[in-house]
Amino acid sequence: MPDKSEIERLRATQERRARHEREQAERADEAEERQAHERRAEKAAYLRDKLAEQAKAPDE
Repeated sequence: MPDKSEIERLRATQERRARHEREQAERADEAEERQAHERRAEKAAYLRDKLAEQAKAPDE
């Protein structure tokens, strides 16, 4: 299991990815492209949230 600093680094990466994909979705011209970016943003946000949960969990 990664240590807390590694989890935080991964969480920050997913936060940046989610933000970037949301921005790309807003700029997309075609509906399919917009949906692809939205799905990627949702996935990154999900991973970010799971990493945040893992960071809060007590060490085992």
